[in-house]
Amino acid sequence: MRSPITFKDIKESAEIRTYIKQADASMQAMGFTEHNFAHGTKCAEVAGRLLKELGYSDHEIDLAMIAGFMHDIGNVINRVDHAQSGAVMAFRLLDKMGMPPEDIATVVTAIGNHDESTAFPVNAIAAALIIADKTDVRRSRVRNKETIYTDIHDRVNYAVEKADVCFNKQDKTVTLVLTIDTHICPVMDYFEIFLERMLLSRKAAGFLGLEFKLNINGNTLL
Repeated sequence: MRSPITFKDIKESAEIRTYIKQADASMQAMGFTEHNFAHGTKCAEVAGRLLKELGYSDHEIDLAMIAGFMHDIGNVINRVDHAQSGAVMAFRLLDKMGMPPEDIATVVTAIGNHDESTAFPVNAIAAALIIADKTDVRRSRVRNKETIYTDIHDRVNYAVEKADVCFNKQDKTVTLVLTIDTHICPVMDYFEIFLERMLLSRKAAGFLGLEFKLNINGNTLL
């Protein structure tokens, strides 16, 4: 049975948007990078595009996009264990909206398995979400450029001038291609913060039958 709930329904839900907006307000108060609609939409688009390139059904693509948009909603409760609390919140919201149990199970499984400390690509949608989330590195996520001098996370994101997730069906690779201003942030700083995320992306890509690669300023580093 196909879910009557679509990504469009989720993205336009005033209730869901309220929780995501408040979650991002909490993240801002704690000094974290942007986790609002831009991040959720970016994750939804990348996860959906990846599964589309791999030949998954439109329904599976839609579920991946729903998981991508909602995955950080648990930050409204607390940053700690936000993947698990977000999965529980998503269960309640999607059930109330009338989504079938099999689809809810798929979405909440992906959301509950996206954070580095507990993440695992338990299914294709979870794998696509992991890759989409961990590769969202961009200057526009930094809220205050003054913090780049004191916060390595902001510095690494601010240094990124361009970021693309490139899929090569023939070579069976998915590559995060970054252009970084090394005057702002040396490549070593990037690895200090993001190595765990990149290794997790490699694991997720492997689940999908792909090899994950990292290219920074024209050099393949992973």
